[in-house]
Amino acid sequence: MPIDRYADAVSDLHPDRGEVATAELVVTDDVLVKAFVLGPDAEVDPHEHADATNVFHVIEGEPTVRSGDAEETLAAPAVVPNERGTVHGARNDTDARAVITASLCPLG
Repeated sequence: MPIDRYADAVSDLHPDRGEVATAELVVTDDVLVKAFVLGPDAEVDPHEHADATNVFHVIEGEPTVRSGDAEETLAAPAVVPNERGTVHGARNDTDARAVITASLCPLG
């Protein structure tokens, strides 16, 4: 098994306009790392995690990321920490796919 979990997990994910495809990259008792591949005009709806920190990593494209009251279009690479209870989400306003990973920990 290769040590890189990213390439194989997302290389074939090309969601249509308005759709989001996901892949779990790492799942342990302590952490979940999930890839979100956003097609054009797709959105990961704003939400929060009361008991965990969520860190977004912008891997590809230029999604608009929300963290709390802030919203910014970011180009890869970028890292956005979302502390516990912070509302966060992302959308893709471009015509190309955008990829973010979200690391959630602790799991419990």
